[in-house]
Order: sequence, then C-alpha cells, then structure tokens
Amino acid sequence: MPAYLTLIIAVALETIGTSALHASQQFTRLVPAIITVVAYGASFYFLSLTLRHMPVGVVYALWSGMGIVFIALIGFVVFGQKLDLAAVLGMLLIGAGIVVIQVFSNASPH
Repeated sequence: MPAYLTLIIAVALETIGTSALHASQQFTRLVPAIITVVAYGASFYFLSLTLRHMPVGVVYALWSGMGIVFIALIGFVVFGQKLDLAAVLGMLLIGAGIVVIQVFSNASPH
C-alpha cells in the first residue's frame, strides 16, 4: 500500500478517534469511548505502515499537522467551537509547513 494512502487512512482514523473522544464526555459514554480506542489503535497501525517508507519525523509532522487542522474544522462545523484569528493563522502556518515538506523535502516520497 502506498505511503500516502496509509498516512491518509491514519489521519482519518485519528480524526475519528479525537472526535469520538470529545463525544465520549471524558469516557463516560461507552460507544464513543470504544470508537476512540479502536480508531486510535487502527490509526497507529496505519501510521506504522507509513513508517516503512518515510522518516518518523516527517510522518509525525504530517500526521499531527493534518490532524490538528481537520479536528479544528470538525470542532467548528460539528461542535460549534469558535476559532479566533490567531488560531486560524496558526493553522495556516501548519498547513504551509506541510506544503513545504511535501514540495521541498527529499525525506518525503514524491
């Protein structure tokens, strides 16, 4: 399986896990708590597959950066959480960092 596909799956599962973590209300709701644990476990499995082809620092930067942006968007759209200008600018910088890694780094497969 290509490295980018396993990374995208890992990010999607991490995003699902974090959304379910919020919905679990500090692990007091059983179904979202179970989804959290399963999604994080599966995310780490796919993250480990990505590490076969890319360095851990690059993989973690991409996984966590994309996760931050997606969770912020889900928080805004689904949970009604507000983002101030500083938060939006910070996430734009994270996105810019991801683009720099993808476009200019030899440590990331192109």
